[in-house]
Amino acid sequence: AVRIIISGYTDSEDIIAGINQAGIWRYLTKPWHPDELTACVREAAQLHRLQKEAGGAAADILPTRERLRHVVNHRRSLEKRMFEFDRIVRAPESPMNEVVALARRAADYDISVLITGASGTGKELLARALHHGSGRADNTFVVENCGALPDDLLESELFGCKKGAFTGAYQDRVGLFEVADGGSIFLDEIGETSPSFQVKLLRVLQEGEIRPLGAQRPRKVNVRVISATNRDLSEEVRAGRFRRDLYYRLAAFPIHLPALAERAMDIPVIAERILKEVNQSFHRKIPGFAAETMAALTAYGSPGNVRELHNEIQRMVALSDFDEALRVELLSPGVRESGRSGATAVLQGGTLKDQVEALEKALVEAALLRHAGNIRRASIELGLSRVGLRNKRQRHDAVGGEE
Repeated sequence: AVRIIISGYTDSEDIIAGINQAGIWRYLTKPWHPDELTACVREAAQLHRLQKEAGGAAADILPTRERLRHVVNHRRSLEKRMFEFDRIVRAPESPMNEVVALARRAADYDISVLITGASGTGKELLARALHHGSGRADNTFVVENCGALPDDLLESELFGCKKGAFTGAYQDRVGLFEVADGGSIFLDEIGETSPSFQVKLLRVLQEGEIRPLGAQRPRKVNVRVISATNRDLSEEVRAGRFRRDLYYRLAAFPIHLPALAERAMDIPVIAERILKEVNQSFHRKIPGFAAETMAALTAYGSPGNVRELHNEIQRMVALSDFDEALRVELLSPGVRESGRSGATAVLQGGTLKDQVEALEKALVEAALLRHAGNIRRASIELGLSRVGLRNKRQRHDAVGGEE
């Protein structure tokens, strides 16, 4: 018999001992990939057929030392793949959970992904997780901001160039597509590219080859493309500013990142993670946020998303004189003013139950105000059902809302 085991046990010594002592031909660790399992079963069936043709003679099917090293390294690679998605900070009830689950599915397959969402929502972080969660994780991941360069420089950056191909090309340049061969490339702000460049990019995606500027022959590349934009590309297509055929090539698997204002429950956990990073970079030991400060940050919603929240926390740490909880007075005036209802609710004092109720009321009111009284949108932001939000409105006598 040819033995295959699929197990969640990931200790290296256990894997090696199991293979050596039990005569196991292949040890697959969870989470296993369907294609990997299919190939493994196919190979096992071939081996079993060869054994039968040999008259049932014993065959040495125990793995070599090289095979054992491969199994252990594969386990470590899988652990790294899981870790990258876990770096996307979110609350247990966050709508980002659905986004991450979708991205995990996309990572398993060699398919182009288009990430949409407002600036500062973490599109590059998700793109990195997609790469490190894929079968290309051991190869190169490169990033290019397509909105930062004119066409000739962007083409040179991505596809490469020969010396003298254009003014300023003083030497041969290897393009990022060639650097990423076997891996992934992240094209940020893809919606900012010109129609002429879109034609050249489309050819690369269709033919799987690049032609450096000034070169006579194309070069084959095997690159997974992950792109991102804060524009509505479908609207750009209808307006004639973005090629329809390129859009369908890029958006084989679209993923939308909700703005931070649409997931207010994530703001406290993200803020705590940011503060930890800022403490390390600024060599500080600030323990956290005062309750009224966190209430104000949550009620404000950070329309600039994670980038704005990061800047605000950096500013607060720089202004604080002592390593103590960050006070509401350290918030910038605009944030403090917008979040005043949440902060005031906590400052009223009283028992813990009274303060929690006051904070919950302030957050419900702030969400309804941000969405002009629309209960459906406010309930999505707060991670509640519409019935749940109505019940809280009634309990807190919150502002009225429209369906």
